[in-house]
Amino acid sequence: MEVEDDDRRNHPRVPIALKVEYKRLNSFFADYTKNISRGGTFIRTKNPLGIGTAFMFHLQVPTLEQPLMIKGKVMWIVQDGEQTDGQDAGMGIGFVYDSEADRDRIHNVVEKLMIESLGPTLFEKLIGSRRRAED
Repeated sequence: MEVEDDDRRNHPRVPIALKVEYKRLNSFFADYTKNISRGGTFIRTKNPLGIGTAFMFHLQVPTLEQPLMIKGKVMWIVQDGEQTDGQDAGMGIGFVYDSEADRDRIHNVVEKLMIESLGPTLFEKLIGSRRRAED
C-alpha cells in the first residue's frame, strides 16, 4: 500500500474510501474520500466546491456509531476532465479546528483509520517517525 505525499501536504496520507456527506447551497451530496491524513482529506467529486470554500461535512467511519462532523476548507481542486496521472476529479480539503480538543479528537480518529488501513507495523515505520518529529 502506498502512502501519498507531495508538496501540497504537511501530513502523509493513506488511501481510504469513506462516505462523505455535505451540503452545497440547498442540495445534499454524498461522495467518497480517496485518502486521509491528520490534516485533511481528498473528496472524489465531479462537482468540487470553489477553492477557499469553508464547509461542514459528515465522515462515515465504520467504527463510530455516529458520523464524524468536521469543518473543512477547500485547498485545491481537480476539475472533471483535467485529471492527469490517474488523479480523480475532486477537492483537497484541509481540516479546520475550533480548539485543541477538536484537533485532538479528529487526529485520534484519523490515526486509528490509518493504523487500520496500513497495519500497526507499517504505520509506525511510515508515519510514526514523522509524527514524533512534529512533537
